Amino acid sequence: MREVPAMSTVFDAMRAASRHDQTPSWDIRADRLRRLKRLVRDNHEAIAAAISADFTNRPRQETALLEVFPSLAGIDDALRHGKRWMRVRRVKTGLWFLPAKSRLMPQPLGVVGIVVPWNYPLYLAIGPLAGALVAGNRAMIKLSEFTPRFSELFAKLVQTTFAPDEVTVVNGDAQVAAAFSALPFDHLLFTGSTNVGHHVMKAAAANLTPVTLELGGKSPAIIGPGADFERAVERILVGKLLNAGQTCIAPDYVLVPADQQERFVEAARRCVARLYPDIARNPDFTSIISPRHFARLAEMVEAAARSGAHVVPLTDATPDAAARRLPPVLLTDVPVDTQAMQEEIFGPILPVVTYRNIDDAIGFVNARPRPLALYVFDKNGDVVDHVMRQTVAGGVTVNDTLFHIAQDNLPFGGVGPSGMGAYHGQAGFETFSKIKPVFYQAGLNGAGLLKAPYGKRFERMVKMLMG
Repeated sequence: MREVPAMSTVFDAMRAASRHDQTPSWDIRADRLRRLKRLVRDNHEAIAAAISADFTNRPRQETALLEVFPSLAGIDDALRHGKRWMRVRRVKTGLWFLPAKSRLMPQPLGVVGIVVPWNYPLYLAIGPLAGALVAGNRAMIKLSEFTPRFSELFAKLVQTTFAPDEVTVVNGDAQVAAAFSALPFDHLLFTGSTNVGHHVMKAAAANLTPVTLELGGKSPAIIGPGADFERAVERILVGKLLNAGQTCIAPDYVLVPADQQERFVEAARRCVARLYPDIARNPDFTSIISPRHFARLAEMVEAAARSGAHVVPLTDATPDAAARRLPPVLLTDVPVDTQAMQEEIFGPILPVVTYRNIDDAIGFVNARPRPLALYVFDKNGDVVDHVMRQTVAGGVTVNDTLFHIAQDNLPFGGVGPSGMGAYHGQAGFETFSKIKPVFYQAGLNGAGLLKAPYGKRFERMVKMLMG
């Protein structure tokens, strides 16, 4: 726990610096963003190698696509639009208060805390950090102990890129994470499991620290009756098997028409054979992050089988605990009270649920906690619109998976048990800012009429105001 006092000292220095320069200029913010961009761009190969080593194997191509590219795109978006976002905004003033003026003044909150998970350690650090910096804040980042090589490298890169009172990385175990969450940040963003999110929110509540919680849950994919079936299966499998399913917005289960289950199984087998031939030795297939996570997923499959579900392997490969490679499987006829249907899976296991009509599928989704993501496949716009209007989810991609997270003009966040608050693009700027309302009274105004002692003139004025 030696890191905890140092952590408090760094926080105090950051808070003092933020109070000294309460609203940094655009030039200062842009300089910080450009330095962050150079950090990612100039070190992406070393970062990919460190992440791969932490996973035992994760292809550098996945890190480039899923972490480096969106990180750089998010920074570029902030550089392109940040100066406009930070301008004071004119808003209308109530008729009775003219010629006074009303304005909205964006200001930095101060010191932002960012808790980063292990599954996408670069992107889920850089995305919130870019939002915090473009809004003019200082930031402290707590990285996961499950990615020690990346965490050590990133801490060194940040140390050589930023002053300690601009951006600082904290590494350590769960005790350090708990102490980090208990610091009196001006805003705290946590990405991780719903279970840990409860503890983070409780710690933040002691300081009345506002929180953004990016959690998870069971994100459904609905194959509608009018879907391009083969393409839908492929896009669901692609979204599911990137990073071996260790993605918070991966399709967690799929809803298919009752007469299409076997067709889905056969199409899924063909798809996996195309995507990952010889999957046991294919370097494009990511390993499970740790022995504990591998054991949890293996037990989830076994528990489903014991409960009466059918386990449908999608390849001939067998699980390899030493390399932590878990070949993808489908689960059919899964009882709804099994672990696989109750918990977020976070691995290459995909339950298949059948439905009779689209309203049954919608009812199945709505009977469960609101998900972080929802995917619907159908060529009929009326069907898609019906699903959109009758379900609530953190975000949606139609006729594909995952891509809504990469749109900087779309806020990213959960709803209910899958999270609260949002960021990305201008939404991130707003999250990490106080949009301060300011009323400028005019020199010539009627406010002097609205005061005690109350008499007939006051009564007439109030009657006019009330219409």
